[in-house]
Amino acid sequence: MINASLDPKPALVVIDLQKGIVSSPTAHPVSDILAHAAALAEAFRRHSLPVVLVNVNGRAPGRTEQPSRLRIEDLPPTWTELVPELDQQPEDHRITKQTWGAFTKTGLEALLKGLGVTQIVLAGVSTSAGVESTARQAYELGFNVVLATDAMTDTNADAHANSVARIFPRLGEIGASQEIIQILDQR
Repeated sequence: MINASLDPKPALVVIDLQKGIVSSPTAHPVSDILAHAAALAEAFRRHSLPVVLVNVNGRAPGRTEQPSRLRIEDLPPTWTELVPELDQQPEDHRITKQTWGAFTKTGLEALLKGLGVTQIVLAGVSTSAGVESTARQAYELGFNVVLATDAMTDTNADAHANSVARIFPRLGEIGASQEIIQILDQR
């Protein structure tokens, strides 16, 4: 449960809500996830707080036992485009990442610190990969972390549940998007 307040300068960071990823099967209806993320983005914009929209167009170069199902070079050009539901605005910040975590070699840390941000609210997909990796990195870098769990999903329900129940409470605070919006509106 999130505290009754947010830091004076939080930023919303939305992970990988892009056409190629949200078209995959997910544990929760993607339309609900997009609606919650869009509501958060609108609320942050309404309060003149930073909105960072992150997409991915690569992958880490290391070997794994589970080979990647996708070859980035074989994907259609629209695969990396953000979903229109996010209603990207000129004042939004855009980060393109090559790995699961949004802080690795992207300039996100410098951007947020330059804006005076001390806390991030995370939404997006996949809960156990891009969102969790970004949350871990943010926590390690000293940002306070809030996880909008109704604005995220995974391709695997068990992986999503594990992140929400076991990992996220150790990295930050968990809240529903409407709860976060209500706190913003009461400031």
